[in-house]
Amino acid sequence: MPSAPAPSSPAPSAGPAPQSERVLVLDFGSQYAQLIARRVREQNVYCEIVRHDITADRIRELDPKGIILSGGPASVYEAGAPQCDPGIFRLGIPVLGICYGMQLVCKALGGTVGQAQAREYGRASCDVLTADSLFAGVPRTTEVWMSHGDQVDRVSADFVPLASTPTCPLAAVKHATLPVFGLQFHPEVTHTPAGGTMLANFLTAVCGCSGSWRLEDFAARTIDEVRRRVGPDRVICGLSGGVDSAVVAALLSRAIGDQLSCILVDNGLLRKNEAAAVIDEFTTHFQSDLHVVPAEARFLDVLAGVTEPQEKRRRIGRTFIDCFADEAAKITGARFLAQGTLYPDVIESGAAPDGPAATIKLHHNVGGLPEDLQFELIEPLRDLFKDEVRALGLQLGLPERIVWRHPFPGPGLAVRCIGEVTKPRLNTLRQADAIVLEELERAGLMRKVSQAFAVLLPVQSVGVMGDARTYDDVLAVRAVETEDFMTADWSHLPYDLLARISSRVINEVRGVNRVVYDISSKPPATIEWE
Repeated sequence: MPSAPAPSSPAPSAGPAPQSERVLVLDFGSQYAQLIARRVREQNVYCEIVRHDITADRIRELDPKGIILSGGPASVYEAGAPQCDPGIFRLGIPVLGICYGMQLVCKALGGTVGQAQAREYGRASCDVLTADSLFAGVPRTTEVWMSHGDQVDRVSADFVPLASTPTCPLAAVKHATLPVFGLQFHPEVTHTPAGGTMLANFLTAVCGCSGSWRLEDFAARTIDEVRRRVGPDRVICGLSGGVDSAVVAALLSRAIGDQLSCILVDNGLLRKNEAAAVIDEFTTHFQSDLHVVPAEARFLDVLAGVTEPQEKRRRIGRTFIDCFADEAAKITGARFLAQGTLYPDVIESGAAPDGPAATIKLHHNVGGLPEDLQFELIEPLRDLFKDEVRALGLQLGLPERIVWRHPFPGPGLAVRCIGEVTKPRLNTLRQADAIVLEELERAGLMRKVSQAFAVLLPVQSVGVMGDARTYDDVLAVRAVETEDFMTADWSHLPYDLLARISSRVINEVRGVNRVVYDISSKPPATIEWE
């Protein structure tokens, strides 16, 4: 995992920006729309995400330097598939279509789109045919990240091919007379190594952006916004043991001081010793008004017999809010509920406000809230990615042991305990998970590995211990490396480390006789198993 950005490099925030540096991202439901915007901001160019159906007239009013059309989960020929105003291609404003966006561009300007011979997800070798301005400084053969089922079959005579792959002859194109470009692959993800160069070329050489925009201090601006919104009322912040909720609590503590009450719902789904660590951190380091709710039995009751992951999340979300409501009733003036929702949570739950993102998961902090919620939500990290949250935590003075804690899902170990969630299975998983993290720490790999954990499978296998036959559980180990958690590669952990983890788990954790290692990337897999 790359080191966190220095505190002097604040996380991005929406706000006033020079019109001359504005770039718009039209969101067609891509999981990567916010990532595109973030990559643009990294080039010191202000960027906003807007709906895909924004009109050409409205774009003319905004007067952006460039337009980027995101990818999306639909097919351009599907009934009801998101479209764009074709007038945007005649505004004279540079346009870059990515994946679905490229297909829309080519279709609107005389080309055809059809199903690829095979759906393509993952890395591909790309040959640059023309060292056009978009590909200046890019190797003639470069690796790119594909994620598509359709592709452009044919372009009009007005288009010039720029790059190809073995399965995609038109991997990149440009219009001969209009400032319109298309890329079938995703330059915004880290798995396209030269993607940053391509985006920088589009922004500077094509759009003429100067790169003069500088990110404002996100912490200071958010603190002001929270103070204005909260006024004299009280905010409740849920603590889960993860870095996201810790950063939210620190931010709110800075903003409103003793108007903040933190609630830790000890749901029995936390990591080993997690509750005790949170209590220590937020009574000694932060000296906050901390309420601890012992709720293990309550959560286990609602999860009894449930195996479907989305239903687990729904039940955990409802019970979590119920526990909050019960405890909040004891706190005078509690009006707001603060949550550590990040942008990957928002888009994977289909809750992105600017476009029709496909729902992948229900997160209890964005997808499972009841309609009669008694609190107004405050989600100050909603537009940030994990590495930006860590940078913000350092700005706020959080210790590194908190900032670099590995991510933990809102539903806790329930979504790492595949199948039915019971106290004995949770105890088995908790003990094994602690061994995984202990061995990573001893190997000095906690920073390199972005997220690591154990998953208890609903599968038993035959084993031999001593002279006896066993028929016990299988445990999977998951470790990934990523910058933004939108895409991830499995970590190539040393064999001797994997051997130590396996040996310790099998010897120390009763009921486990086999350990397997997950070598799936995201996409197509997700980081969590459920």
